[in-house]
Amino acid sequence: MSTQLHADTAPPVTTHPLAERYSVIKRNNEQSPFEPDKIRVAVTQAFIATEGEHGQQSNRIREQVQRVVDAVIAVIQRRLPSGGAVHIEDIQDQVELSLMRLGEHAVARAYVLYRAEHAQQRAAGSEQTPFTPLLVTVSEGGSERQVPLDLSWFRGLIREACANLAGVDPEGIEREALKNLYQGVQQQDIVPAVIMTARACVEKEPAYSTVCARLLLEQLRAEALTFLDIAERASAGDMRSLYARVLPAFIHKGIELELLDERLADFDLKRLGQALQAERDLQFQFLGLQTLYDRYFIHAGQVRFELPQVFFMRIAMGLALNEDDREARAIEFYEVLSKFDYMASTPTLFNAGTRRPQLSSCYLTTVPDDLDGIYSAIRDNALLSKWAGGLGNDWSRVRALGAHIKGTNGQSQGIVPFLKVVNDTAVAVNQGGKRKGAVCAYLETWHLDVEEFLELRKNTGDDRRRAHDMNTAHWVPDLFMQRVFEDADWTLFSPSDVPDLHDLTGSAFQARYEAYERMTESGELTLFKRVSAKQLWRRMLSMLFETGHPWITFKDACNLRSPQQHAGVVHSSNLCTEITLNTSDDEIAVCNLGSVNLVQHLTAQGQLDTEKLRTTVRTAVRMLDNVIDINYYAVPQARNSNQRHRPVGLGLMGFQDALYKAGISYASEAGVDFADQTMEQISYFALEASSDLAAERGHYQSYPGSLWDQGILPIDSIRNLAAERGAQYLQQDTQARLDWAPLRDRISRQGMRNSNVMAIAPTATIANIIGVSASIEPTYQNLYVKSNLSGEFTVINPWLVQALKAEGVWDDVMVNDLKYFNGSVQQIDRVPDALKARFATSFELSPKWLVESASRRQKWLDQAQSLNLYIAEADGNKLDVTYRMAWLLGLKTTYYLRALGASGAEKSTVAQGELNAVQSGGPAPVPQACSIDDPDCEACQ
Repeated sequence: MSTQLHADTAPPVTTHPLAERYSVIKRNNEQSPFEPDKIRVAVTQAFIATEGEHGQQSNRIREQVQRVVDAVIAVIQRRLPSGGAVHIEDIQDQVELSLMRLGEHAVARAYVLYRAEHAQQRAAGSEQTPFTPLLVTVSEGGSERQVPLDLSWFRGLIREACANLAGVDPEGIEREALKNLYQGVQQQDIVPAVIMTARACVEKEPAYSTVCARLLLEQLRAEALTFLDIAERASAGDMRSLYARVLPAFIHKGIELELLDERLADFDLKRLGQALQAERDLQFQFLGLQTLYDRYFIHAGQVRFELPQVFFMRIAMGLALNEDDREARAIEFYEVLSKFDYMASTPTLFNAGTRRPQLSSCYLTTVPDDLDGIYSAIRDNALLSKWAGGLGNDWSRVRALGAHIKGTNGQSQGIVPFLKVVNDTAVAVNQGGKRKGAVCAYLETWHLDVEEFLELRKNTGDDRRRAHDMNTAHWVPDLFMQRVFEDADWTLFSPSDVPDLHDLTGSAFQARYEAYERMTESGELTLFKRVSAKQLWRRMLSMLFETGHPWITFKDACNLRSPQQHAGVVHSSNLCTEITLNTSDDEIAVCNLGSVNLVQHLTAQGQLDTEKLRTTVRTAVRMLDNVIDINYYAVPQARNSNQRHRPVGLGLMGFQDALYKAGISYASEAGVDFADQTMEQISYFALEASSDLAAERGHYQSYPGSLWDQGILPIDSIRNLAAERGAQYLQQDTQARLDWAPLRDRISRQGMRNSNVMAIAPTATIANIIGVSASIEPTYQNLYVKSNLSGEFTVINPWLVQALKAEGVWDDVMVNDLKYFNGSVQQIDRVPDALKARFATSFELSPKWLVESASRRQKWLDQAQSLNLYIAEADGNKLDVTYRMAWLLGLKTTYYLRALGASGAEKSTVAQGELNAVQSGGPAPVPQACSIDDPDCEACQ
């Protein structure tokens, strides 16, 4: 770029407000304030070099220059939201990329040539900048001093983080990290700077996520060990001997600070400390460890003094408090947790071993039809939410708008005003800032307020009758679905006129409902509304498309297959639609959740390791059962219910990873068969474990009369549903591989320890912690940026990278193609067809495969599953077919109708001077959004 920009032709450089928050690291490690006008000068100069001096007078060019400046500022603010320093060459990289994205290829070329020319001058010595040795600011005794950077420590830190990881470049990390350090950098800012450097490489090599996690461990070790007066700094290798000292120091400090249960000091801490396996710290990915650091580790003020293996042992000890051989059981529990074979739910991880051990995940309540009961239910919501519980409220008993109120001789305002209060309570009580309070309101489809209920989440209309922060769900009886199929009428009632419908199911519900319809014809009931069932169904689907709510769940499938139908009625599901337990005025249903990591139970050849799975499941069920007796109950109705029925919810996660490891496509008969096979094994082992616990500890109180007591297992209960619904309305597979007769005999002799044993939760957070795909979810995208309370993280599918490496086609061009096509491989010619099928993403799958797989799992479950449905380019017909299929195939519940999220992979490059090489043909189309919500529910797990 030979044309020089003179003072009379360049825009003036002025001090910018961003200069107070951001600085630029020069090539000699010195810093200067960040001035966007300097970018404007350089880009204008590039245009002049291409189009001549007259170019700067063009409005188009001025607009393009401003777009480049704005784009660079946006990238810097996204990467460093709190301010910080950015290297001059990173800024130049972003200028180059912005010019290319704007189609200014000639100008970008001039800019590239300019950079190359000056790089050559620097290399030849004709443009030398004096280099200043890097000084680091350290704090000692309240004062600060500057010392030279300890390069030996710096290089050792990076090499330890990269040890035994293929595909990573420690020298490259060192070189790039040094560029991002500046004179006088604080000692505590060095490791975060190296982490930022390694993070930028994750998109090219997933192993860099592990590098970032190991670097974060260095920071965590320094923080915790200093606080515990053990050491100022320790390597990963040092922890093999130090962990035995850390555990007792942590326990005693936590008790001293009144953070931990004093009973933890009664354990043999020496024995438990020796059981800690320091090398398991190295299996974390960055997102997982950062999540633990930000939200789970015990802290004093802002200091985290709990290390990963101590964290797992603290949970294990908290769950073993009542065991006869506490140390042996704690070590057993620690093993499955620390090896990532099984993970407890978030409330258990938060609170096990603490002074207030609220360990349960989900609470289900039913709201009575009187003012005192309504506000008591809202108070219960607040107390349960305070201690990290997700809530499901049944509102079907509360009288509808216009119903008579005998006490005041007035008319009811219906459920909507009360739901506004519920909504605001969930916002106000946010679980101590650890995560958002969350509640779901359920309403039966015959309720006269159902049409207003449909619109609660709309962004238009009277905001006094909207609830934007809570979740909603339909509780749909089979009779309604039958009338949809038959295109018949449907009648809406106030529950004050038809109170018994709330507790009736199947044919009993149908008989009574039809009797009430006849009463409207005779004039005995005057408050009702007749609608077309099909039109109401279409409105339900339309609103689900528009707002993501209300979810659709099926009352009769939940009740007619419930093992506990002799002891009550299931009136709703929970926040995440996987729990199906009875509720009443005296009982708030409670469920305790945990999930098996399925991919950990496959052999290297992709076969299910049934012996390992049985061992893990038995330990997991014991841990879940222990929760019931140790748990802190915020309200007495929850204690009553949990102690009487002892339900637990064992689920799974990593299903998609397991498919990858087995070489199976989600959208295939083999994938459906895999779902069936794995769930049958988990179900068998879970029921066996609960029965054996009953032999050891006694069966749960309400066991007599249950389906278990009658010899009816979940697979057998499908017959109950078929008998009530009619064979033409149930198309659920009932085949089995295992011999279930011996287990039936065992249960008949021993009973069951738990009324309910299995439920598949979303596992959004705990799957992040251990680095696997959430729950039963298909892959969202093969490359994207995930945002949560811990920040933004580049997520790339490591199984895809591994497969493409095996094909010899994993390179920078492939990375950029994945960015360009929004994480899809379908339009990339170099990807073999077999891999395109195997690595199809969620919106590239037909929803029928999601429903088929869920149906196969549902036959083995005594509760339900959180099933998100992905429908690309959704329209009314697709939604109608999908949700009718869900009902016909025997699903109990559905969860979010998923939309493609707004976040995408940042189209940048780490290597200097390189631009994205993208394949022609344009990016994959982005489906229309079906939901305005982020469906990563963290309230259950």
